[in-house]
Amino acid sequence: MTEALTLAPAAAISDATAAEPLALYIHWPFCAAKCPYCDFNSHVRPEVDAGRHGRALLAELEHEAARAQGGSTRRRLASIFFGGGTPSLMPPDAVAALIARATALFQPEDDLEITLEANPTSVEAGKLRAFREAGVNRLSLGVQALDAASLGFLGRNHSAGEAVAALEHARATFPRLSFDLIYARPGQSMAEWRAELRRALSLAADHLSLYQLTVEPGTRFATEHARGAFRLPEDDEAAALYAATVEEAARFGLEPYEVSNYAKPGAESRHNLAYWRYADYLGIGAGAHQRLTRAGPEGFDVLAARRHRAPEIWLERVERDGHARVEEEALTPVERGREAMLMGLRLAEGVAPARIAARSGLGFDAVVDRAMLDALMEEDYLRWLPDGRLQATIEGRLRLDAILPVLLR
Repeated sequence: MTEALTLAPAAAISDATAAEPLALYIHWPFCAAKCPYCDFNSHVRPEVDAGRHGRALLAELEHEAARAQGGSTRRRLASIFFGGGTPSLMPPDAVAALIARATALFQPEDDLEITLEANPTSVEAGKLRAFREAGVNRLSLGVQALDAASLGFLGRNHSAGEAVAALEHARATFPRLSFDLIYARPGQSMAEWRAELRRALSLAADHLSLYQLTVEPGTRFATEHARGAFRLPEDDEAAALYAATVEEAARFGLEPYEVSNYAKPGAESRHNLAYWRYADYLGIGAGAHQRLTRAGPEGFDVLAARRHRAPEIWLERVERDGHARVEEEALTPVERGREAMLMGLRLAEGVAPARIAARSGLGFDAVVDRAMLDALMEEDYLRWLPDGRLQATIEGRLRLDAILPVLLR
């Protein structure tokens, strides 16, 4: 369909990337309890010095903002995302301070999206108004299920009634609202999932994240699954549940703009789109990752960095050095191209070869195995859109974990 793209001029790529707004992720690593399916960097502590931790987040933000600027002009900021862990356990004044400092260090977009993750327990729901006053304009609620048995299995600390009450309160408080559900749970029937999803969609505002339950290494579920404590649906069962999910969401006007995310037009998560479109993002807090474009010997580099995962060590290092980066490397052009493809094919909009070139400096054929691409198109897993973007079909998105290793060079 398209010829191999030539290497774009390095200065032009660098200028174009610097002109793009970036996304800011702020990690709060503490939870009231560890869910058995969770492999995120989250920790349960009997006590947390929230004031000290908040000051360290501000210090690391200052440090990274200075490195992210492109000369005398402040870089634009498209989104702030408070994730975790459970960031709704943060003091609202700490959230307000971080928002205020971020919008002073960067040039905020007029429609700056500021998301905070929360759980629908009564304690956290009671703080929602304070978070709105702090500047949060989008809430993401970790509901996960709407029946008592499933909530117990998933280790959630809230009831279905608390979830519904929190959703109603959040919908009245925030301009934008999203919440998460987990499906393909053990023993879950098609009829049960459709009924639960319809109830959820009747409560939703404009966005839902619907995740298939997976068993991640190192989690409590991994141990229990290995000893046969529960069984997950077979691949064909899970695929049928996914198809039903797409169908039910469409009835309420929500489209699957990414593998696990559904939104009404214009209500997509702009922060997560920055990841999937392979834009720059900063990650602040214990274990946070980031991708940042900097001038380099070949015109530009994309620096991949991560921070120490342990909250206590992260805190000590930030107080000593201003940051807690433990790794930082300049990705090779091929690595950049692969990452851009890995992320972009998750999106329903697909990924443009020109975007691969802009972020890697390489032609499309330097990143993608053309013969394998043709074979995957024959199987109707991938297709070219009329505007030249490569898209994974719904069948392809179900199989991305298998497709990408053979597609990418």
